[in-house]
Amino acid sequence: MRLTIHHPRAGIMSGSSPPATVLGWNVQATRHQPFSLASTVFGVSRQSGRLSMRSRIHSQLLGIQNTPSFSAGKKFQLDDLIEAQQFDREILADIFEVAREMEKVEKNSPRSQVLKGYLMATLFYEPSTRTRLSFESAMKRLGGEVLTTENAREFSSAAKGETLEDTIRTVEGYSDIIVMRHFESGAAKRAAATAEVPVINAGDGPGQHPTQALLDVYTIEREIGKLDGIKVALVGDLANGRTVRSLAYLLAKYQDVKIYFVSPDVVKMKDDIKDYLTSKGVQWEESADLMEVASKCDVLYQTRIQRERFGERIDLYEEARGKYIVDHDVLNVMQNHAVVMHPLPRLDEITVDVDADPRAAYFRQAKNGLYIRMALLKLLLVGW
Repeated sequence: MRLTIHHPRAGIMSGSSPPATVLGWNVQATRHQPFSLASTVFGVSRQSGRLSMRSRIHSQLLGIQNTPSFSAGKKFQLDDLIEAQQFDREILADIFEVAREMEKVEKNSPRSQVLKGYLMATLFYEPSTRTRLSFESAMKRLGGEVLTTENAREFSSAAKGETLEDTIRTVEGYSDIIVMRHFESGAAKRAAATAEVPVINAGDGPGQHPTQALLDVYTIEREIGKLDGIKVALVGDLANGRTVRSLAYLLAKYQDVKIYFVSPDVVKMKDDIKDYLTSKGVQWEESADLMEVASKCDVLYQTRIQRERFGERIDLYEEARGKYIVDHDVLNVMQNHAVVMHPLPRLDEITVDVDADPRAAYFRQAKNGLYIRMALLKLLLVGW
């Protein structure tokens, strides 16, 4: 087992004893400093990646074998997860390798306790079902604990006028990692600049949603069997959809990818994404013909028209909604190997009868979010 970490915190009580089932690590200092004695009791050299004698003995007591169990042993390069541009192909492949291992983690096994003694704070200023619950499930499935607020915009001191920076400085004192969703684009960057613990962007307004993009690309690889040479249609609210923006950034990492943008005029993909794709040599095309595009694509990625982004312009929302719907007519022109994906929740943009088709991958996609987020929490907190 080779372990390398950036954030060797094993508890929130300075000077507390390390949890009996968690290894500690002695690593080079980063901006996220050790917070308890757990980081000095069982040493691992970051340079060599080899377990010390104490760690070997401790591993044997836990029944953990000194054989690779999660990855090939490269160090994790990131302190925070804020935007899709942070990743390159190598990092993506490594994260996906860990995620595949997470699919095999069994309840009450030693690997299910790798985050015992760690606390994750979920700070959500916007509603969430899948993202919030999958992060909390991921933390608990690896032995960690969760501090949560369901609607921080209304039920936290933000309602009293507290700044985001003050909230982050407070919450980091209670936790080892912060997962945050916010209604403002760029809020995650502000949080990461303030915090001394890792910050994960769980969606920042119309900005980005990098962990959703990771699970989307992971799902495409699992469903289609490759990431190079694929054709992907991004459909629906492309102007306000943070998921499609982050996904476009990640797809640009791969070779011979073509992206189709299919959306009502009022919610077209913004020029910054188009310019980025062009700069990376990625082919893209805008189309108003969903049927034609569906017949060509490996992945049809549908999204809902987001009413909450239109403010008082309900007329624009009504103009956009219902224009592109995936139903059996669309399925009939799709290739047999192709899949329909959706970040969820859906309204009426995918009809319910599509669910029975094996090409409907969106619930498998949602489940993959658990494994990706288990992998990310492990990598940020205890490394490979």
